Order: sequence, then C-alpha cells, then structure tokens
Amino acid sequence: MPDYKLLGHNYTTPDLIAKVTGRAKYAEDYRADGMSFCKLLLSPMPHCRVRRIDASAALAMPGVKGILTADDLPAPPKGGRGSEASPSLAPEVALTNEPVYKGEPVLAVAAVSELAAAEAIENITLDLEPLPFVIDPLESLRPNGPNARREGNAFVGGTLKTVKWTLQDFAGAPEGHMPTGEPGAQWAYGDLSAGFQQAALVLDDTFHTQTTSHQPLETRTAMAYWQNGKLFLHCSTQSVMRTVESVAQWVGITPEQIVVISEYTGGGFGSKIPGTYTVAVPALLARKIGGPVMMRISREEEHYIGRHRPSLMARVKIGFREDGRVTAVDMFILQDAGPYEDQFDLEAAPMMCSLAYQPMAMRFRGISVLTNTPPPTSQRAPGGAQMNAIMEPLLAKAAHRLKIDAVALHRINAPSGKAPFGGADKDGKRRHVTSAFVQQAIDRGVELFQWNERKARSGKQNGTKARGVGISVSPFIGGYSIGYDSLMTIRPDGKLYVQSGVGNLGTHSVIDTARVAAEVLDAPWDNVEVIWGDTSRNLPYTCTSDGSQTIHAISRSNHAGAMDAKQKLLEIAAMDLGGRPDDYRVGGGRVYHRANPARHLTFAQAAQRAITLGGTYDGHELPSNIHATTRASATALAGLGLMGVAKDVYPHDGETHSYVVGFAEVEVDVETGVVKLVDYAAVADVGVVVNPRSLGGQVLGGSCLGIGHALTQKTVYDHHYGVPLAMRFHHSKPLTILDVPTGMRHAALDIPDPETPVGARGVGEPPVGAGLGSVLAAIADAVGDDVYRRIPVTPDIVLTSLDGGRRVHDVLTAYT
Repeated sequence: MPDYKLLGHNYTTPDLIAKVTGRAKYAEDYRADGMSFCKLLLSPMPHCRVRRIDASAALAMPGVKGILTADDLPAPPKGGRGSEASPSLAPEVALTNEPVYKGEPVLAVAAVSELAAAEAIENITLDLEPLPFVIDPLESLRPNGPNARREGNAFVGGTLKTVKWTLQDFAGAPEGHMPTGEPGAQWAYGDLSAGFQQAALVLDDTFHTQTTSHQPLETRTAMAYWQNGKLFLHCSTQSVMRTVESVAQWVGITPEQIVVISEYTGGGFGSKIPGTYTVAVPALLARKIGGPVMMRISREEEHYIGRHRPSLMARVKIGFREDGRVTAVDMFILQDAGPYEDQFDLEAAPMMCSLAYQPMAMRFRGISVLTNTPPPTSQRAPGGAQMNAIMEPLLAKAAHRLKIDAVALHRINAPSGKAPFGGADKDGKRRHVTSAFVQQAIDRGVELFQWNERKARSGKQNGTKARGVGISVSPFIGGYSIGYDSLMTIRPDGKLYVQSGVGNLGTHSVIDTARVAAEVLDAPWDNVEVIWGDTSRNLPYTCTSDGSQTIHAISRSNHAGAMDAKQKLLEIAAMDLGGRPDDYRVGGGRVYHRANPARHLTFAQAAQRAITLGGTYDGHELPSNIHATTRASATALAGLGLMGVAKDVYPHDGETHSYVVGFAEVEVDVETGVVKLVDYAAVADVGVVVNPRSLGGQVLGGSCLGIGHALTQKTVYDHHYGVPLAMRFHHSKPLTILDVPTGMRHAALDIPDPETPVGARGVGEPPVGAGLGSVLAAIADAVGDDVYRRIPVTPDIVLTSLDGGRRVHDVLTAYT
C-alpha cells in the first residue's frame, strides 16, 4: 500500500456520535407544523383492474384530509424506466389502476393521524376485475401458460414479447432438470465442443436460487411539504443528488423545484438507488391538501414494495480437466423478472461465472420472464451472488470426483491481471478487468482460515454431527462508471470544506471519499468539514451509490478536485513568495517552499488571497467540462475561498471489479437436518483499503447476507391464489448475531488497482457470493454433493435427501 497518512487508517466518522446518541435524523424523525399522515391501500389481488373507487365514506370521516389515486399522478415520462425495455409496457408508478402484484399501492389517504388514515382506508370500497396471473416463470413459458401482463411475458433482445416453449422442449429435459427453449439473450466464446471433448469430468445439473426481500433497517418512509413553489422532500435514498432527477419525473416538476434532504439512510442494498417511486405519494398529497404529509411505511408494506432479489434457475453443463481446470461451461438461466422490467441479474450471473473461473470456452443462453410477484431490482451483488450459489456446489462436486483439493481447483481457475470476461464481440474480442490478484487472496485465506488443518477433519461424522469446509471465489463490479465532478473550498478559517452528493447509507463512503481530498492536500483531518445530505447546500454532480462504485468513482473525482486546489495553492504561493509553483509543497495546512519551509502561507492566508485574485482561484471562472449541477453549486460558492473543482478525466483501461474469497466450516446434524456455521473467514482483493474498520464491516456483513441466503431466507407463494404465504421474518429469517460465529475473520490484500489514482475499488458486493457459495460448498463437503439443488438449504431438504439417499426435493417449482 502507498504511504498514506489518512487512507488505510481507522478513524471516527463525524456522524458516528449523532448515530449512537440518537441525534441523527432519518426521514421518519422529521415533523412540520400542520403535518398530516398518509396510509396506502394495497391491492389484495395479484393482477386486476380497478373499475371503481368509492371513497365517499372515508372522505366524510373526521380528520380525513384527502385522497390520492393513480388519476392524480403526472403522465410518466417518455423513455423512462420500463419503457426503455418495451415501449408497449407501461412503466411502474407510485399508484396504479392495474395492480400487477398483491401489495401494489392503489391509492393513499391523508388524515390528521395514522390511525385516522388507516380507519379511512378500511372504509374505501374497491370494485376490482380479476385478470390472469402467473407466479412461476416456467409455467408462463408452457405452450398454454398464462402471461403476467397482457403485452407479453418475456424479454427477447430487451424487448417484451410473447414466448412459449414447445412440448418437445419440456419433454426433452431429463427428470429433475430444467427444460430449455428459445432464449432471450445469449453470447459465447471459445470452442465449446472441443472444451467438453478434452474434459476428464463433465457435470450437468440444475439449481434454483430464491427470491429474497431487501429489507433494509429503515423502510422507505418519506415526508414532504411545499414552500414558495418548491418541494422539500425528506426521504430514504442511496443517492442524494441523483434522486432529484427521479423525483422530478415522478412528481412532474423540474429539478430546480426540488430539495432532497437525506442526511442518514438506514440501508438500501440496491432498493433505493435513485430514491423510491412511492415518495411521489406524500409529495403529491402535500400539494393537493396544502400541508406537509408524512408517509411511514410499515414492515409488512416494505415486504411488498421494498424490492426483491430475482430468483434464477439455471441448468449448467461444465467440463473439468484432471487437474481441475474448467474447460467448458454451457449455461442456461431462467430469470423471474417480476411484473415490470428486465433485470441485470440475468446478464451479471454468466459474466461473473466467466470471470471467477475463467472457462476456456463458454456459452450463455437465458430468458427473463414476467411474473405477478413484487418487483425485483438489484440487490447487493445482483446475479453475482446467485452465480456463486449455482456454481460452487458444482465445483465442490468436481473436487470430490477428481480427488483434488477444492482450494487447488479454485486456484488453477482464478482470474489474474487484466483477466478477460463475458462474451466475445463480432471481432472475437472480450472485455477485461483493470486488475485481479485472486490467487494471492486464496493463498492468504488458506493461512487465515487454517484450511489444511480443517480439511483434514472434514467429511467425517462424529455422532450425529458431520463437518465440512468450503471455499468460494466471488467477483463483482467494484466501480462501473467514472467521470464525475468534485467540488471543495479552502476558506479563510483555514478549513477544507468538501461537498458530497452521494448518499450516507451506513457504509461511510460519503466521508471516506472526502478523506481522499484531505490526503492529497495533506490537510489535518480535524480541519475538514464534509457537507452532504441536503441538495440545497450546493452539492456536485456525483454517481449513484450502487454497484460498489462510490469509493471508486468519488475517490477519483475528489482526487481530481483536490489536485486542482493543490495547484492553485502552489501558484498563489509562487505569486506571493516568489519562485515557481513546483518550488512549493503543501502539508499540515500550509503551502511552503521545499528548500525553506519557513517561507510559507497558511491555508487561511491562501484562501483569502484566492478571494482577492478571483477568477479561477475562487470559483468565479469554472471549468467548461463540469456538469450543469456542479456549475450551479460552484457558482453559489464562488468567492468563499480557494475553490477546487474538477471533473475526473483520469485514464482507465479495463472494467473495475473486486473479489472476495470466502472460507466456511459448517456442522450438519444428520438427525435434525440443522446446519450450523462453525467458522468463517474472507479475504478481499479490493485495491487500496481506504477505511479498514469499514472494510471489515462490509466484508463480514455482506458475507452474512450471503450466508442467510444459503440457510434461511426465502419467499413462499400460493400458486393458485397468487398471494405470498411466507414473506415475514418469522418464515424468512435473516441472520442474527446468534446465528454466526463470534470470531469471524477477514483480511485484505491492500494491493493498489493500477487504473485509478488512489488505487481503491469498491467492496460492497462480492462478499455476498463469498459467504453464500462457501457455505453451500461446506454443506456438500459435510454430507455429500447430492443433498440439495436449491437454496436455502433448510433442515427438511437435508433430511429428506439423506433419508432417500439422493436429492428428492422439487427443484423446478418457484416459491416453494
């Protein structure tokens, strides 16, 4: 790691005391004079048309202020989400007259209290026309299967069409295997036939991953009011500055009319990337009734509207050489897309497979099918986590059949350097990553986890308990976009003020990225102020906080902005103290002559001098390539001190991905089927570690999400009525601190990525697949590799398979 003073060192974030003392204010904590409360009326059916709404009794009740229906919403913008995939499919909006899943909001009522609003909801009569629905995507593909939407049922080349597989497609699949038919997406590279011909072992299996709810700690509560023609919106979002654009579309106003306030967000995991559709409800109700409106979302409502990870069912044929090298992969994936949009998971899963295991040849085919279930969206490691669930049991089986160590198998297939991934283009070229040091991560993990010692005692039964160990290599995007802006000022009080438009959703990245600016300027951290969470405070145009890109994208932009400020400091020192700019250095809140440090200006003096000089120095003249949002914010800050403002234009060869290697040991009770996680360790290849403590929380927290997917979390539906039977935490149990070992460990390689100035990559996504895949592999190691073909691996799956001597559970049916 480079010799940084701030980066790579633990510190106390400035928001920590507010969080632990309760002073941190989330959307639900805000109040305004005359504030009303609103409640949603959710559809009781999986698909229906609203023929009539009778709200007369509700509106006559004391304390009821008004009602909002789909007819009160602005027309959805052309080219918005959903319509890009298919112009014939109406995009999702906050309220609808044609609900396409049980729990979709139909209307909202505002009243003086939540109780009054809830009682008013009970007094509203809906006349609903039931429409055809489908819960299982495979059923929709049958020749006479129902469609979730009248406009079609599956995406082909990004366009919604009606796709039905033939009877021959279904009959041609061996028992218990997924049938395959017309795909909606496909790519390939290499000679697949030759790859299978040179394989010493070929496996062909089907695996089904589950739909799981995002369930962040804070639901998507929002409070809105209007003042002087502007909307002030307190909401829970992952991306403060970028939420403005979304809200403008949902409410039907211009971005200049919106102020978004979200200083603290209680998690999102991908479900609140550009805000949430439902924030339009309190915003429009507040305008309609002429007063502030709070919409608090209950945990039950969050289960419906809070987004889900889409399930993937995959059939994979994979070949291995005797030494474990993967020679060929033939993968077909069926994705449950929910009722609105195609999902990235279908694209991401095969890409991550090609990267994690570097097959010599690979063909991917897949199709995304609409269902009448709650809308999915990207959930931490979308597609990547499911890939690990699908592939790691196959690699565990291969290691067992080939009689080689699972670590050796993963090491020989690990990506290295600028590793290629994905399909080939028309010229036969494939994309490549910026860097990968996965073999080093595996080696570090073997030592950290004491793999060899644990492996020696695995696969053996002691009484009713059998132990096993597993490994999983989990890659995912570590920053997918660049070119954002940075904005900061050094003011006459000597402090550095860093403006940030990213969200503060519990990952510290809003503060960590500001430390990059302080590092470049060698500014004392106690003299740094970070401004975030309120778009009226002149924030720059920044990335959305998703895809693990915040650390990567904003460390780059803040490095650029700080370099701009640094150059201006050097130029001012040369003007006032003589010499050339490169005769000077910055450090400790000063700019000083390198040969005579006593010859210096303090940051405070330089800031005052910048104001006197004006022009580019204090922000009255701005770079031509910055975004209009940044330009407006910089203009508002002009004249306050020395301004650092720049767009990230650093070179970038390849696509940035990060990697986490997970190691798990489990104990399976063969009498009860209960799986207990005994120990876990993970090693991260994520470039330079910016905040070690935060990295540990990300690596182990993300791993716990994956472990929960492996063991406990699922969604069950009644296929006849189209309603959920097990969405609550009682049935779909997230991990608690009682479910994981107290001594879980992590480490990081801390090797800089060569394609970014700080060397950092994002860490949020890849830990999920590391935890998920390693636990599944460990279960196979403990009780055999034919015990399960779907997740979560619940006690009933383990017991019935052990009793039957083979896997006997249904792998093809969704939501069981």
